[in-house]
Amino acid sequence: MFGMLRNAAVAALIIGSSSVAFAQGDSTKVDVSGNWNFTVVYEGGQGTPTVRLAQRGDTLTGRYSSATFGELDLKGSIKGKDFNFQVTTSAGGDPFTMTFTGTVERADALRGTVDLGGNGSATFIATRAKPGDGS
Repeated sequence: MFGMLRNAAVAALIIGSSSVAFAQGDSTKVDVSGNWNFTVVYEGGQGTPTVRLAQRGDTLTGRYSSATFGELDLKGSIKGKDFNFQVTTSAGGDPFTMTFTGTVERADALRGTVDLGGNGSATFIATRAKPGDGS
């Protein structure tokens, strides 16, 4: 009887270890490189910036473009499906940094929040721009 219990315990450990190893070894590679159409919703309304992301390993670089703030460089990082990037701009001559923090929901969809650098917060959704749509 002890032998059967020991075998069952060993089997449970092997099965449990396999699923942990599989979860840790999930090699789903996320690549957010490309052009994105954002919708940012904040207390006073919403904005529709476009964002061009370049991903190299876990580093993000690119350009943020909006009617309100113009063209801005961005820098950030990605780990798994979680990412963040920052853009620095100014309002009324006072500089501030907007920090976008989000998750890759699908290959063509992002969702998250924005810290508006002491000027409140916002939420965003983004879809990958289709070739030829002008973004």
